[in-house]
Amino acid sequence: MIRKLQKKFILVSMLSMLLVLSIIIGSINIVNYRRLVQDAQHILRILAENGGEFPKDRPHPKSENEQARPKSKSADEETQDTPPIPKEPKPHFADMSPEMPYETRYFSVQLTANGTVTSTNITKIAAINSETACEYAIQVWNMHKTSGFLSSYRYLNQENTDGSLIIFVDCSRNLSTFYAFFLNSIFVSLLGLFSVFLLVLFFSRLVMKPVSESYEKQRQFITDAGHEIKTPLAIIDANREILEMEYGESEWSQSIGRQTSRLTELTNSLIYLSRMEEAESHLQYSDFSISDLARETADSFHMLASAQGKQFSAKITPSLSYYGDEPSVCRLFSILLENAIKYSPPQGSIEVTLDKRGKNIRFMVYNTAEEIPPESLPHLFDRFYRTDSSRNSETGGYGIGLSIARAVTAAHKGKITAESPDGHSLLITVIL
Repeated sequence: MIRKLQKKFILVSMLSMLLVLSIIIGSINIVNYRRLVQDAQHILRILAENGGEFPKDRPHPKSENEQARPKSKSADEETQDTPPIPKEPKPHFADMSPEMPYETRYFSVQLTANGTVTSTNITKIAAINSETACEYAIQVWNMHKTSGFLSSYRYLNQENTDGSLIIFVDCSRNLSTFYAFFLNSIFVSLLGLFSVFLLVLFFSRLVMKPVSESYEKQRQFITDAGHEIKTPLAIIDANREILEMEYGESEWSQSIGRQTSRLTELTNSLIYLSRMEEAESHLQYSDFSISDLARETADSFHMLASAQGKQFSAKITPSLSYYGDEPSVCRLFSILLENAIKYSPPQGSIEVTLDKRGKNIRFMVYNTAEEIPPESLPHLFDRFYRTDSSRNSETGGYGIGLSIARAVTAAHKGKITAESPDGHSLLITVIL
C-alpha cells in the first residue's frame, strides 16, 4: 500500500513537471518561430515594394537632418509668408537595417497570369540556378498561396501588372538556429526531468516514511491485538460450555456463543488481512491444479445455494495448473462465492467461470443483486464497506471479505475488479 502511494506521488509530481516544462518550452519555441516568420515577411515586403530588389538609393540619416534644418532667410524673404511643405509618407523600408541587403540571400521569378515564366533574378543567391528558381516558382503558383515555406525558403506571391512576382528569401540559417535551439531545449528539459525524478524519488521516501511507520504500527497493533483477544474469547467460550453443562442451554448462553464466534471470526480475518498486506508475505508457493480447487469450492457452495432456492452454475476449464499459495487461493474463491450467495436476492442466480486468457488464469463470479449504486463500485474492496449498512445484521458480514480477496490477489501479482453492467448484478473478475 505504501509503495503504491509512493508511486502515485512520484507519478503525479513527474506529470506536473512534464506539463510545466512542455508549456514553457513550447511557448518559447513558438515565439521564436513566429519571430523568424515575421522577420522573413518583413524582408519580403521590402523586396515586393521595390520590384524584387532592395532599394538602392536610401537617404542617409545625415542628409535627412540637413534637409530638415531650416535655411537662413534674407530680410525680404522673412517678410513673405511661405506655405508649409507637406511631409511625404515614410517609405516601408525606412526601418530597414543598413546591413540587410548584404546579409539576405534571395531570388525572384516573374510569371504571367497563365503561369509562364518571363524572367528570373538570381544574382543575390549562389545556391539556386535559373532552372531551380523556375521550378520553385511554378510550385508556388500552382499552390495558389500568398506566402509560406517551400523547403528552407520563405516566399511571397505578389501580383503586379505583368502577372505574379514570386520572391524567395533564404531562411536556412535562421531555421537551422531554430531547430538547434528546439532540440537543445528538449534535451535540456529531459535532462532536467530526469534530475527532478531522482530528487522526487529521494524525497518521496522521506515524505512517506512517517506514513509508512504509522501504517506499520497500525498493522502491528491489529496483529498483536488480535492475538491478545483470542485468549479471552477462548476463555469466554469455555466458560459458556461449562455453564451449559451445569445448567443446560439457554437463550443467553446461545447468544454468548454466537457473538463469541462472530468476534473470533472477525479477529481471525483481521489478522489474516494484516499478514497478507505485509511487505514479505509468508505464502508457500507450489504448483497445484487450480481447476480441481475451483471445482471443489464450487461444489461445496452449490449445495448452500440450492438450499436457499438460488440457481448455481459453474463453467470450469479442466486441467489448469497454477503456481501459488493453494490455501490462500482457496480462501479467495470461497470469499467470492460466499459473497455472491450472501448478497444475491431470493431466487437469484450465481455463475462461476474459470478459464485461461493467454498466460493468465481468469476467475469470474457473477450474481444478481437487488441494487448496486454505481458510486459504490470503487469502494467494494475497502475495509468494512457495505453497499447497504442496514442489512448488516441480516447478512452477518463485516465488510472485510472483499478486502481479503484483494490482498490475496495482490500477493499473487494479480488484479481484481468489480463491475455492475445493469445496476442489479455484480461481476467480480480475478486475473492471476
